[in-house]
Amino acid sequence: MFRQSLNRFCAGEEKRVGTRTVFVGNHSVSGTEAYIAQRFCDNRIVSSKYTLWNFLPKNLFEQFRRIANFYFLIIFLVQVTVDTPTSPVTSGLPLFFVITVTAIKQGYEDWLRHRADNEVNKSTVYIIENAKRVRKESEKIKVGDVVEVQADETFPCDLILLSSCNSDGICYVTTASLDGESNCKTHYAVRDTIALSTAESIDTLRATIECEQPQPDLYKFVGRIDIYSDSLEAVARSLGPENLLLKGATLKNTKKIYGVAVYTGMETKMALNYQGKSQKRSAVEKSINAFLIVYLFILLTKAAVCTTLKYVWQSTPHNDEPWYNQKTQKERETLKALKMFTDFLSFMVLFNFIIPVSMYVTVEMQKFLGSFFISWDKDFYDEEINEGALVNTSDLNEELGQVDYVFTDKTGTLTENSMEFIECCIDGHKYKGVTQEVGLSQTDGPLTYYDRNREELFLRALCLCHTVEIKTNDAVDGATESAELTYISSSPDEIALVKGAKKYGFTFLGNRNGQMRLENQRKEIEEYELLHTLNFDAIRRRMSVIVKTQGGDILLFCKGADSAVFPRVQNHEIELTKAHVERNAMDGYRTLCVAFKEIVPDDYERINRQLIEAKMALQDREEKMEKVFDDIETNMNLIGATAVEDKLQDQAAETIEALHAAGLKVWVLTGDKMETAKSTCYACRLFQTSTELLELTTKTVEESERKEDRLHELLTEYRKKLLHEFPKSTRSLKKAWTEHQEFGLIVDGSTLSLILNSSQDSSSNNYKSIFLQICMKCTAVLCCRMAPLQKAQIVRMVKNLKGSPITLSIGDGANDVSMILESHVGIGIKGKEGRQAARNSDYSVPKFKHLKKLLLAHGHLYYVRIAHLVQYFFYKNLCFILPQFLFQFFCGFSQQPLYDASYLTMYNICFTSLPILAYSLLEQHINIDTLTSDPRLYMKISGNAMLQLGPFLYWTFLAAFEGTVFFFGTYFLFQTTSLEENGKVYGNWTFGTIVFTVLVFTVTLKLALDTRFWTWINHFVIWGSLAFYVFFSFFWGGIIWPFLKQQRMYFIFAQMLSSVSMWLAIILLIFISLFPEILRIVLKNVRRRSARRNLSCRRASDSLSARPSVRPLLLRTFSDESNML
Repeated sequence: MFRQSLNRFCAGEEKRVGTRTVFVGNHSVSGTEAYIAQRFCDNRIVSSKYTLWNFLPKNLFEQFRRIANFYFLIIFLVQVTVDTPTSPVTSGLPLFFVITVTAIKQGYEDWLRHRADNEVNKSTVYIIENAKRVRKESEKIKVGDVVEVQADETFPCDLILLSSCNSDGICYVTTASLDGESNCKTHYAVRDTIALSTAESIDTLRATIECEQPQPDLYKFVGRIDIYSDSLEAVARSLGPENLLLKGATLKNTKKIYGVAVYTGMETKMALNYQGKSQKRSAVEKSINAFLIVYLFILLTKAAVCTTLKYVWQSTPHNDEPWYNQKTQKERETLKALKMFTDFLSFMVLFNFIIPVSMYVTVEMQKFLGSFFISWDKDFYDEEINEGALVNTSDLNEELGQVDYVFTDKTGTLTENSMEFIECCIDGHKYKGVTQEVGLSQTDGPLTYYDRNREELFLRALCLCHTVEIKTNDAVDGATESAELTYISSSPDEIALVKGAKKYGFTFLGNRNGQMRLENQRKEIEEYELLHTLNFDAIRRRMSVIVKTQGGDILLFCKGADSAVFPRVQNHEIELTKAHVERNAMDGYRTLCVAFKEIVPDDYERINRQLIEAKMALQDREEKMEKVFDDIETNMNLIGATAVEDKLQDQAAETIEALHAAGLKVWVLTGDKMETAKSTCYACRLFQTSTELLELTTKTVEESERKEDRLHELLTEYRKKLLHEFPKSTRSLKKAWTEHQEFGLIVDGSTLSLILNSSQDSSSNNYKSIFLQICMKCTAVLCCRMAPLQKAQIVRMVKNLKGSPITLSIGDGANDVSMILESHVGIGIKGKEGRQAARNSDYSVPKFKHLKKLLLAHGHLYYVRIAHLVQYFFYKNLCFILPQFLFQFFCGFSQQPLYDASYLTMYNICFTSLPILAYSLLEQHINIDTLTSDPRLYMKISGNAMLQLGPFLYWTFLAAFEGTVFFFGTYFLFQTTSLEENGKVYGNWTFGTIVFTVLVFTVTLKLALDTRFWTWINHFVIWGSLAFYVFFSFFWGGIIWPFLKQQRMYFIFAQMLSSVSMWLAIILLIFISLFPEILRIVLKNVRRRSARRNLSCRRASDSLSARPSVRPLLLRTFSDESNML
């Protein structure tokens, strides 16, 4: 278990610790030895968080980690155990409601995960046992079982391919749910087991597989199969990634395969790349907790002050025990320390309403109801899939307005994964279009020479130098079907190039018995014997084939990145082609250079011998093959270059530009090749033509013998360059981007592993910190060749930066699930590559372009609304409880409530709850079209701007001012002993009712002043709440209630309003309380008009300005916003 945990933690770890031995079919390899079953984990998948037994304690523990929930639990227990001025019901019922609703919601979400797990674990599979197909549930597969998989079925665990229905032991697989690639990939069985294509024959196989222990890297696998027979010694064959079928991949275009399970359940590569779903908490919730601590301190201070002053007051005998309130014998015998403690708790309960539990109920309702606006947004509806946006987690709505970093997948997220051949360049001349006479249309001016054979050689190279397979009359995921042929390849580029050659008259007809067949422009069939394929890899960045013509000539065709091909061709051939390649790259096309050379028979014999030796090596196989490939691909002749367009999703480039303008940093995390990803980044404008790229890749690091030394050298060099360009200053780095040279960083998975897992010597301890410094200074970062767990590592690394920036991840495949779960906000795209990402995300949208409105409009508005809600709740409750505190100075600190119990209960539940709820759902302080058209507005609220210390202090002092006005205004009014003509004197309940009336009207009208977007709902709840308060007060005080012991409020409200002086006092106190707000709004309007007038004058005098200023818009939208202070 420790090793599994270590492997799970260290994604991309190069060192593999230990191996496992798997007996194929769980048979002993020797007839004389008994087979002893080995212990491996079963094939169950568990993604759920709770079980039936731990749900209650675990869920309650998580909920009471919230400061507010824990606080209200303590208050409830105090009210139950101590004689307090208010009933325990006032705290217990709201707390019970919040805990219950949250538990039901989280329990339902986990039930859905249980159901999804059961669908996988209970699915039907077929195992070969005793030469028969046995039907079993997927969770019962054991390591060593031989599994039969039919076409279009998903592999239930990680399998080593033994045989297929194809005579050559080949099968085709789509790994869309793993690495995002929807194209078919070809996998191979070892030649010794190819013929075992029936249940009877496969059961006769006696073999063992020795392979590495489970590790999360999808692209690496090292193993060996030993095949035993009765008469001969064991035959050993090496196994690699091409023999491994991963769980989650799907069998395509192959009727049936047999494979042996090597990794099962939570040890499969897919499971090791899965991150458990954790509870995400928004920045606003953390701010609420911080505010709660401040208000809790205020509460404790108030209780301590009142408790102390009470005993100071009682230090004189006539105050301690007046004649009308004699103490009982029990009270006299009670310890003074205990009495002080209970008094302290009683004061805490009396002032408890400064921290309202109803705020959490309102916040939960606001988040839940507000999430429907995303689902209802018609702009998110996609006609192609007939679906709109979906909200899986409503707890993070406001987090959409606080994002600092966006991490996006490439394939299927930024692009449609649809390649198209655009043009080519032959001997420095550009060709685009088709003509009947010559096949190619030349558009680059007159040729200095014209050689038809040169064109045909180029097109033959495109038809031969690839790994494309043919599937006749059968549709394939990721391959576009032509009239007769369907091309299948792991790379969509190769399909595009083969189709490009076909468009110009050279058609690839497939590979039959080692012979590559093509049809030329004259409709003649040409055959070439495929001798060797020199496969593409990230280090070489090129691939080659060695073929033999019908005339006996041996040719090598090579295609690859310009930087990989140019150093290996004649220097005089480079210049003209290089200009075309650079121009195509600037246009965002994916470019490849094509070269060839003839190989004489003697050289081929040596090359063939070296290739066979390298392929059979069990140790350091990759290094040996790379060395041989490097020797072969030299002294070639450059023919030309190609340009292929990877179609971006609609408005992907505009969306990234808008995100950059909003101050967000966009990182692309992809498992794709560097060249492909780099081209896409240019096409979607992540990198501009002026962006200086810094590379930390396998190619740049391996220029030196010691990788770590070279890495340290590069990191130091890049840091110096960036620090020189961006000197430390007080200005925001976001603003500095537009004033300095922009930098982009490219890093690959291998180099990232080297950075994160570097040896602990003194020279490499600070790799990670230097790397992070570089990343923070770059406007865009591209991470290529990333394993899924490495994507999560990148997100976690950025999350832990100083300042804890808010991260968002967006992707469409199961390979993106880990980073989606790791980031603060996870967005899943409902793409062609399964729904794993959409199911595990917080929000799902049909297209990448929808991210723009989701963040800039919905996120902005959600944040402003809930920030105002939080500040308003603390404000109105401080206004509510401050007069109660001041009243204690005038009642001998006797814990006498200022307000009636009904007012205490109804204030937050009925009188002031609906107006702020409506505001937090409907408010649009800025028009949605304005928010999406001017992304810079997003920066105004970034960094949790509205919940920082400044706004918090403003709201707190405003509440303190208004609470003081409420109390002392009424107090000075009561200096006149009689307020009625009949000389009747008002009492303390009238005093408290006047204060409460002014309070309710003031806080409600304050919200009305803040409202910019009025609807009939706002009018209804604001004026309706005030009307309801008046009606309730008349109703509550106008009837003798038989179930109440005291009728202290009887006729109080009606009698109070019968006095004209009381009416005037209430209106005057409301105006005085709101005067600072009114004055601030008037001054802002004056300043806005002045700024508009000045701007109009500048516009009139500046006729050269070609671009209208957006200053009036910014002034208009933010000048009226009271909560932006």
